[in-house]
Amino acid sequence: MPSQQSVTLDVDFVRQQFPALQEPVLDGQAFFENAGGSYTCRPVIERLNRFYTQRKVQPYGPYDASRLGGEEMDEARDRLAAALGVESDELSFGPSTTQNTYVLAQAFAGYLKPGDAVIVTNQDHEANSGPWRRLEAAGVEVREWLLDRESGLLDPKGLRALLDQRVKLVCFPHCSNVVGAPNDVPALCELARSAGAVTCVDGVSYAPHGLPNVGKLGADIYLFSSYKTFGPHQGIMVVRRALADALPSQAHYFNAGYRTKKFTPAGPDHAQIAACAGMVDYLETLYDHHFPDSGGTISLTAKAEAVHDLSRDYESALLQPLLDFLANRNSIRLIGPRTAEDKAPTVAVHSHRTGDDLAAALAPRGIMAGGGDFYGVRCLEGLGIDPSHGVLRLSFVHYTRREDIDHLIDALEAEI
Repeated sequence: MPSQQSVTLDVDFVRQQFPALQEPVLDGQAFFENAGGSYTCRPVIERLNRFYTQRKVQPYGPYDASRLGGEEMDEARDRLAAALGVESDELSFGPSTTQNTYVLAQAFAGYLKPGDAVIVTNQDHEANSGPWRRLEAAGVEVREWLLDRESGLLDPKGLRALLDQRVKLVCFPHCSNVVGAPNDVPALCELARSAGAVTCVDGVSYAPHGLPNVGKLGADIYLFSSYKTFGPHQGIMVVRRALADALPSQAHYFNAGYRTKKFTPAGPDHAQIAACAGMVDYLETLYDHHFPDSGGTISLTAKAEAVHDLSRDYESALLQPLLDFLANRNSIRLIGPRTAEDKAPTVAVHSHRTGDDLAAALAPRGIMAGGGDFYGVRCLEGLGIDPSHGVLRLSFVHYTRREDIDHLIDALEAEI
């Protein structure tokens, strides 16, 4: 992999790849609700348009429009899998991460036995908590790994205390969409594996800040949403081969032998799956722009890792001034770590004003942000925050500029 020591992210080049950022209607607006969904990059839009205008037929048929449509869908799976460091038949598409998790939970309901146990957290988005908790109705014991009430963090000691030979599955987030602190996924997966359990990692709030090498993470299941990683509205899930083969199929009986189909009972959205290849087009465009002399033998996995590190370094440099500002305000509670190296740029703030009220107050000042519970009701309760009061959430990605951060801080200074 090429050295990044002297390479910094070219944010002007990045922004040129996003049509929304060129729209006059959005001039003067700073977008800080990226955790709810990012802008879509140009290659995805172009691929989606091409599919709808040239390939909008049943794919995998013998005629050209159909054959090309199927090839584009396969390309999306193959290239995304390579970027994530997994095999193509370990990656599946579904309508959303929430639905993908629900289907996987149904598969586990037919796989686990009464008396088996699963571990969930209260740091998660409900999508990676609620479906697993429902397994209790099938006689599965549900154990809860609780976050620290003050810091919002998950202590690995808490997981160790819950693990025994009855635990078959451990579910936790790569990064909470409220606390915003990445968990040590490789260490936690190894801890679960040593106890004989498999892992399900919700990557929805982490993947927008750089696609991870899932192969290195060690997760048996990894889920994220492409509409938060600059693509169309799809849920993407990796289920490693050994586990995929062990779980019962949730698809039509004649699709049970296909790993890429057995956990997606609904018909695929052909156009949106094909358009997901545009996310990899964009990744490669960023790589080629920042590392033009690296040669043509670099793998997609290595390119994704380089872009991941480039994005995280850039985002961390922008994040620290915001954290410093918020940490010095006595009128609010800043959720999660105070240092950018320990945090993703998803920042939750609790104050005497409701989250919705603060978001509404920032809107006329040109700040697009959100307030509420963000489907992290259990997380807020664990932090001692009334979910109906909620928090203000400020989230950004690598197309955000330093001037956007300055704009945000000025607006916050007037409102908090």
